[in-house]
Amino acid sequence: MQNALFASHQVLAGKDLLHFSDVSSDDLKNLVNLAKVLKEAQKSKFVHTLLAGKTLGMIFDKSSTRTRVSFEVGMLQLGGHALFLPGSQLQTGRGEPIPDTAQVLSRYVDGVMIRTYRQADVQTFADYASIPVINGLTDEFHPCQLLADALTILEYKGHLEGVTVAYVGDGNNLANSWLQLAPKLGMNIRIATPSGYAPLPEVIEEAKFHATQQGTEVLVTTDPHRAVEGADVIYTDTWVSMGDEEEAEERLANFEGYQVNEALCALAKEDYMFMHCLPAHRGEEVSPDIIDGSHSVIFDQAENRLHAQKAVLAATMADAGAFGEEL
Repeated sequence: MQNALFASHQVLAGKDLLHFSDVSSDDLKNLVNLAKVLKEAQKSKFVHTLLAGKTLGMIFDKSSTRTRVSFEVGMLQLGGHALFLPGSQLQTGRGEPIPDTAQVLSRYVDGVMIRTYRQADVQTFADYASIPVINGLTDEFHPCQLLADALTILEYKGHLEGVTVAYVGDGNNLANSWLQLAPKLGMNIRIATPSGYAPLPEVIEEAKFHATQQGTEVLVTTDPHRAVEGADVIYTDTWVSMGDEEEAEERLANFEGYQVNEALCALAKEDYMFMHCLPAHRGEEVSPDIIDGSHSVIFDQAENRLHAQKAVLAATMADAGAFGEEL
């Protein structure tokens, strides 16, 4: 495993993680395995100093609990330091061009994590930065969350290949990232959304291409029952994401019938897992008895954000020498 993880680092070192489109199946598997290794090390009280002397700049245009804490603690546990940079307190909030900010911060810090609205803004930042840029969340993609989800499924199921994930709800950043990730890890992915809320068409086509190569299933439907039937994992997210508040009433009406509840979950495998990236709205996208029930793994899932972020940070920011010596 050490050689595979080192190989992953060699590919990702100094690179960006903006989405999974340009990350290979092998490198995704190695990232998940690296997260597992780092989690096991933390539980055994082993201290890694992979990022000693490194600083991560964390730009937040959207509020956060899990993203901020996991990245900040992750940097600390790897021997580095993190700077919290609210977008409202940066000059970009007063009109400074993103390329200027990207080039300046590249002179100060060793990597940048951005949690914002537009994927195009993260891409522009990465185009002009000379340091790794990590997508902490945009309206289009949420790659770090999905790595934590894959780690959680691996821990519970013992494998990823052949696992069927049913995502029910809004075809948002999570749905897009699931479509990019699942086929490359040998997983089946089914997405059920109301009409008009499907994931990005180009992402669906990309997922089908990789699924054909891997021999896995990609299903995008408006029928939640079809998606959930026989599934190993049922996944949902809030129906009203940050930035969609003005559409709240309309969305709640349009998503009627897509709640993950006991009746829907009865169609899944008997040992199904329920997952939610949080924050959750009990009684809307999921009933309380499901999210707080025996099949729910939401807090293990949330914990794994820490270990997944550490894997991304180590793979993109660590010096090759330190990485090889420690692992």
